[in-house]
Amino acid sequence: MNVPERSSMIKSNYQRRSFIMANKKRNVYKPKPMTEGKRNIIQGLLQEYDIESAEDIQDALKDLLSGTIQGMLESEMNEHLGYDKYERSEESNYRNGTKPKSVRSKYGEFEVDVPQDRNSTFEPQIVPKRKKDISGIEDKIISMYAKGMTTTQISEMIEDIYGFEISEGMVSDITDKLLPQIEEWQNRPLSGVYPIVFIDAIHFSVRDNGIIRKLAAYVVLGINEDGYKEVMTIEVGENESSKYWLGVLNSLKNRGVSDILILCSDGLTGLKEAVQTAFPDTEHQRCIVHMVRNTLKYVANKDMKAFAKDLKTIYTAPDEKSAREHLDDVTEKWEIQYPNAMNRWHENWDVVTPIFKFSTEVRKAFYTTNAIESLNATHRRLNRQRSVFPSPSHCSKPSIWQLLRQQRNGRCRSATGEK
Repeated sequence: MNVPERSSMIKSNYQRRSFIMANKKRNVYKPKPMTEGKRNIIQGLLQEYDIESAEDIQDALKDLLSGTIQGMLESEMNEHLGYDKYERSEESNYRNGTKPKSVRSKYGEFEVDVPQDRNSTFEPQIVPKRKKDISGIEDKIISMYAKGMTTTQISEMIEDIYGFEISEGMVSDITDKLLPQIEEWQNRPLSGVYPIVFIDAIHFSVRDNGIIRKLAAYVVLGINEDGYKEVMTIEVGENESSKYWLGVLNSLKNRGVSDILILCSDGLTGLKEAVQTAFPDTEHQRCIVHMVRNTLKYVANKDMKAFAKDLKTIYTAPDEKSAREHLDDVTEKWEIQYPNAMNRWHENWDVVTPIFKFSTEVRKAFYTTNAIESLNATHRRLNRQRSVFPSPSHCSKPSIWQLLRQQRNGRCRSATGEK
């Protein structure tokens, strides 16, 4: 596809998306037609509650909701016992007073008196035992958590909006209910072949046994056979070693991955040896952009532009032989001023050279880990309000849950859904 055709296609897709968004109907409730019965109810509410503001309406609805639930509980008990309140009966089971219960709703918190029976066999349905929330607040808490809010912020937000307190511990307990679904996602089957796989790390502060330390969440992003990005896993690593990476790669194999054509990463300790063991036919490519950045750390600002231009002659060379000649030339040119600058290139030449086996167009797809770094930037923004995670297992929880929400909302075909 040439440049004009590509531009035309992009413009067409943009116009189509704009048209769809412009014509997409918002999910707004449309009131049903006013009837005489509804007018009488509204008039009765105005008289009963002396309503003068929107806040008065909320208070009235809360009172009505509590009264309605109380009435339904009494009806459920009547059905359970087989006779109405104050009726005589020969049944051995009978009413045994009430028990107060605080109930949380979207209108606020209120109290109802739950009827009790002598045999303790009554199981209310409108507000089941051990359940105090009928507001759907758990879904809202999980949604806030997935959007990057901390447990403290969520607790304060719930109190501001709904008028009842939710402890930080309760917020944490609710979000921990995500863990089985996250574990299921981590163990889901994968495709057999991935043409390209990227690995990169995000570092977080974690409280572990009372000590705050840095841990890395390693994101493994694959390009599947359809050309779509797919987050294969997110692993929280204690340290980088061949043994650790071999465990990660073998986990991918156990989930169905039989072959990876190209694996691109930064200089992760022990990864090269693990790739050779787990996927001996895979080309392990060091990220060229990271190589350039790490080299230029040794270079003064006045020489940086010229040095970067010389480095470009290495990784844009047509073949490995030419690249080696350029490497020697650059080293010889700059080694007096910057004797250690090119050491990384010589030491890692075996994982720099795979790029020269491919055409210029193919090289652009994997010579850098930018594809995964853009995803990691999103994860960093998601977690920037969390200065310290309470445990290592919580590092990847918000990021994975955000990916799962995107899948369920149909916003992606795979775990990221971008080509």
